[in-house]
Amino acid sequence: MASRSDTEKRVPILVVDDDADVRLALEMTLQYQGFEVWTARDGAEALRRIEAEARGGRRAGVVVTDLKMPGIDGLALLERVRALENPPPVVVVSGHGDVATAVDAVKRGAANFLEKPLDAERVLVTIRAALREGKLTAENTRLRKKLVERHELVGASPAMARLRAQVETVATSDASVLITGENGTGKEVVARNIHALSPRADGPFVTVNCAAIPDELIESELFGHEKGSFTGAFERRIGHFEAAEGGTLFLDEIGDMPLAAQAKVLRALETHEIVRVGDSQAIPVDIRVLSATNADLAAATEQKAFRLDLFYRLNVVPLRVPALRERREDVPALAQHFLRDIAARSGRTPLVLEPAASELLAQLDWPGNVRQLKNLLEGACVFANGSEITRADLEQILGAGPALAPIPSPAVMSGALPGGDDPFQAETFEDFKNRSEMAFIQRKLAENGGNVKRTAERLGMQRSHMYKKLDRYGLK
Repeated sequence: MASRSDTEKRVPILVVDDDADVRLALEMTLQYQGFEVWTARDGAEALRRIEAEARGGRRAGVVVTDLKMPGIDGLALLERVRALENPPPVVVVSGHGDVATAVDAVKRGAANFLEKPLDAERVLVTIRAALREGKLTAENTRLRKKLVERHELVGASPAMARLRAQVETVATSDASVLITGENGTGKEVVARNIHALSPRADGPFVTVNCAAIPDELIESELFGHEKGSFTGAFERRIGHFEAAEGGTLFLDEIGDMPLAAQAKVLRALETHEIVRVGDSQAIPVDIRVLSATNADLAAATEQKAFRLDLFYRLNVVPLRVPALRERREDVPALAQHFLRDIAARSGRTPLVLEPAASELLAQLDWPGNVRQLKNLLEGACVFANGSEITRADLEQILGAGPALAPIPSPAVMSGALPGGDDPFQAETFEDFKNRSEMAFIQRKLAENGGNVKRTAERLGMQRSHMYKKLDRYGLK
């Protein structure tokens, strides 16, 4: 098996310099180490070589270019290379008097610079480091593309076309966005798309479910705490605001945030600073905040349940995600998208829907929206025999009647509880209690249209406790 260094050496190095002696010296040094070397006399010839090799499916692993060249010089070549799809790292070569320009090139995106006269060992160390950087960058790009595909805004309906256009517009700014819509419509997917298309795409995307955090812990979760600041604070903890530094903080279910925490969040957004619990030192934070809710925050401000000033701060750009019943024509495309995703995660060929199954999906009202469709298809994939999902497979989950019955989640369908969710399949009393509790929560969630907050209130249960139950049984 080839070693890692052998693998790297099969990736060509493009050397660009108008000095034939320098080109030859670099070519000999690299070839002696087993690298394949391409050469070019100037930036224009280098771009032609890159384009010609790309037609054959090949790309340079690293571009090593002199700064001072006639025509397209090193800085111009750097800009042109970095504009390519999946660009290779660029190492610039400078004379003694051009070090300041070389440093400027690094600030513009060059991987590193080499100073003349060139030292063979330094050249090899720099190129190998650039190859490793290029490999990591390519892998990050691949993973980010895969993540974006998984969280794609699927659908060709006018409502989705309008939403996509809005997302592309707001992504370029740093303004706060309030995303509204019913449960299960895909508000987090919209937030992830805004982040992926924004200048902060290389930064973290941190999600906070405000409804799932107990009131007494939310300040610590958001801003962090110092060791010993309260009972159970055994060590310093970084909060979500700090964790999102340089990226995006997504505050989901923002309407369920306690009033006391709302005041501190508002201050953090206004000052761009946070203070950890148990500390007095202000810490600057550079983040963009996106928030989402299925509640009517304007009405909540009138009822004094949500701060008006925070509402205005979050609602700089409002976006509404349409319910699935408002874009029924998107159901087939969504179904195909989910089936491909399910297959990719399970490592098998995607199933297809028989025509009768597609007709059934088009007739449903989808009170649980896109999330409900996804869960239905997860369950149908478990029941399906062969390469097709039949209408009978869907009806086995949906049950009788025109409305959608509670849909078991993927975790339930694949055996979150051994033997399925039938309490009478239990072998112990403890198992029976777990199955009964799961069935009860499923039924109550369905009765309340999937609204977790309302279900918890009607059951006399804390929201955070309800979310723990949902996680335990895979019902989210």
